[in-house]
Amino acid sequence: MDETVLYDISYGLYLIGAAYENTPTGCIANTVFQVSAFPPKVAVSLNHDNFTSACIKNMMEFSVSIVTENIAPDIISKFGFFSGKNTYKFENIEYKKIMNSLPVLTQNISGWLHCKVENIVDIGTHAIFIAEVIDSERLSNEPPMTYAYYHKNVKGKAPKNAPTYREEPKNLSENIEYVCEVCGYVYKGGDFESLPDDWVCPVCKVPKSRFSPKT
Repeated sequence: MDETVLYDISYGLYLIGAAYENTPTGCIANTVFQVSAFPPKVAVSLNHDNFTSACIKNMMEFSVSIVTENIAPDIISKFGFFSGKNTYKFENIEYKKIMNSLPVLTQNISGWLHCKVENIVDIGTHAIFIAEVIDSERLSNEPPMTYAYYHKNVKGKAPKNAPTYREEPKNLSENIEYVCEVCGYVYKGGDFESLPDDWVCPVCKVPKSRFSPKT
């Protein structure tokens, strides 16, 4: 089987919001799609290990912020590569709470959805949450960020809990020198050791000490 065919399936990029004891949390997901129109329903795929997934199972509701191409990379990093179990992800983030303390971003999103879970399908490593959209709001006409745009322009990678995660093959290029152990960003700029000590990963903002030489 040629699994590279799966790489041609297109995706978006979304911030899935949930709450734990009225404290907002959330994660980045690329698998959100509409499954019916009357009434409007969507499906979201999340890894069982995600703290957000556990929170949604508890309250049976979630929000979807549809991020745009102008979203700050550090927001993607914070919500995509760190756990809400030990990180308050909404610190210094512009957001508002909708019904039942669900968080939605207020900047650089085209709109948000408030979803009520009707069914959960266990598919092994992940759960698919099928939910009715009970409220929504458009905030802008900025183009939504696609997963292809994220990879091509932001140079981001999929976290290991993402449905589309795949290990990068070895020896991709002689120009690849150092790889971020948190988000997978590959530094291709030449002499890595000559970078200043306060240099940080352009995607997830961790220090250069979290980079490892390519093997």
